[in-house]
Amino acid sequence: MIARPSHVDRVLATTASASAAAMSRLAASWVRSLRQHGLDPGDVHAPRRVTAGDLAHRIEAMGALHGIAIARLEDLFDLVARSGCGVLLTDASGIVVAQRCLSGDADSFGQWGLWRGADWSEASEGTNGVGTCLVENRPVVVHREDHFHARNTGISCMDAPIYAPDGSLAGALNISSARDDHTITDNRVLAALVLRTAGQIEADTFRARYPGTRILVAGPNDCDGNALLAVDGDDLVIGANRAARRQYRLGIGCPVKPCPASDLVDLRSGRSGLRQAGLRQAERMALVQELVRVDNNVSEAARRLGIGRATLYRRMKRLEICPARCETPDHAI
Repeated sequence: MIARPSHVDRVLATTASASAAAMSRLAASWVRSLRQHGLDPGDVHAPRRVTAGDLAHRIEAMGALHGIAIARLEDLFDLVARSGCGVLLTDASGIVVAQRCLSGDADSFGQWGLWRGADWSEASEGTNGVGTCLVENRPVVVHREDHFHARNTGISCMDAPIYAPDGSLAGALNISSARDDHTITDNRVLAALVLRTAGQIEADTFRARYPGTRILVAGPNDCDGNALLAVDGDDLVIGANRAARRQYRLGIGCPVKPCPASDLVDLRSGRSGLRQAGLRQAERMALVQELVRVDNNVSEAARRLGIGRATLYRRMKRLEICPARCETPDHAI
């Protein structure tokens, strides 16, 4: 891993331009690496590694997402292992919390720093698949000499962000290749695999966060993946993944304020809601949804329903409804 002067010169020449950051996303990342993080493209030191205690704390902080991701990581590795690729899972800071490669490739990947505990944040390693994916919050491909550090130009990285059930950034999934014959066409295939697997991890984690609820696919696939909503027995939306939060403007990284599912999506086709419920459950759902719509204002709910306040209270007592029903606690996963 010897520094390549030609690459260093190219990075320095590009970043010397006052308009470099506007030229391309790659140039913008190089500028951040040099000016914001103070990195040297000719630095030959391997990525720093956190302590075993720090790594254990980071894995614990990821909660159930870590275990769920490992299963998908194994499946992804099975698909790419024979092509000489390794796979990595990082936390939201770019620290590698899980890694897989063939035993015959272990020494090489270890020398590159593609190993558990390594810090691949952009602040530490400059432009690279993991760090730039996390900074720019999007899937990226960093092919060989796209890297900031000259010592990293022998590898290609395909990365996709992974989001927690509340829509916040939880980590990144990476495929790395150090093969000399790795091509840009290879990048496209592997990038599609890593993006699909990251979406599967997010969906699996979302379903685990809301057991016993109906999970609605509320929109078509797009750059954010499927929009998923968690709907409880009263047909209230109590959870939404990142794509759904962006689609319905529900906010990122915060608890979803419960609202009737029918207020967000058309459930006329195949819904297991009011028409399929018994009379008691149907009445309960109707009252709960109305209370949610008016922020638990009982007087306003009674007015909208055309009944007296005392009557509404009696119905709420009979149906075991309290105004605090709408305050759904957020249990992180």
